[in-house]
Amino acid sequence: MTAQRYQFMASASLIALIFLCLGWELWWAPLRPGGSWLALKAVFLLAPLFGILHGRRYTYKWVSLFVQFYLLEGLVRATSERGPAQWLAVGEIVLAGLLFVSAVLYIRATRAPQKEKAASAS
Repeated sequence: MTAQRYQFMASASLIALIFLCLGWELWWAPLRPGGSWLALKAVFLLAPLFGILHGRRYTYKWVSLFVQFYLLEGLVRATSERGPAQWLAVGEIVLAGLLFVSAVLYIRATRAPQKEKAASAS
């Protein structure tokens, strides 16, 4: 696959993760009735949005580290909650995992060729 496809996968999973976090904590299964302040976790996902959409390699690098917090939260809540919140946590795990994998693959697909390294090794 090409870097453009990895960029599309990362962008789609990031946008879906933003909407999942908002919907989860405001309407579908909030911690408190009427919504919770935990919906603010979606605001942190807005920081890398434009860098991901524009294909900035540095943004992909730090997002691959940053998204692991969402993966961890999904794992914790998938094992500790029941009902709709558990399924939303599984969705968060899938989207965060997809974002991580597509970010790493984009970084690998856009790195500079290693011609000098190969020439010095032989």
